[in-house]
Amino acid sequence: MPITYTSGEQVEVYRFKLPVALLVPLAAIFLQAFLPLRLPFFTIFDLPLLITIFFAVARRSQGAGMVTGALIGLVQDSLTHQPIGIYGIAKTVVGYGASSLGVKLDVENAGARFLVTLFFYAVHEVVFFSVARGLVGLSVAWSWPHELGSAFANAILAVPLFFLLDRFKQRT
Repeated sequence: MPITYTSGEQVEVYRFKLPVALLVPLAAIFLQAFLPLRLPFFTIFDLPLLITIFFAVARRSQGAGMVTGALIGLVQDSLTHQPIGIYGIAKTVVGYGASSLGVKLDVENAGARFLVTLFFYAVHEVVFFSVARGLVGLSVAWSWPHELGSAFANAILAVPLFFLLDRFKQRT
């Protein structure tokens, strides 16, 4: 599971057809909003975050990563009872970071995808918690065991999900 450094000439940049770029994030947001109502254990997963990471790493453009993260986060915010923008800010940071990392590292293998998702899940939660507590003043609880379990569960789910989504990539 090596993570290798790649030069700018070696980096593959991918694009997606418009229906894929719209329907995959919308499906993830829909599933995230409605599956936990029927399957309470599903709250441990953050599908919109996984989709943000996947698209940001595949496109390898900081601007596209930020816009993708912001849009997915804002749509996710609109389906919660929290102030609009908390998920938007957190996913914008993740989109920027994941696309920046995708330019420098080969993140096409399972081990790298696992580690990248683990890291960016933690980044997402720290930014979300900081914004919710520090800026908005919400009383959001933090539980290390829950966050670590969620990080590992999301990283495990990300590996097969990303390989499934690889089918929609198109080289530029």
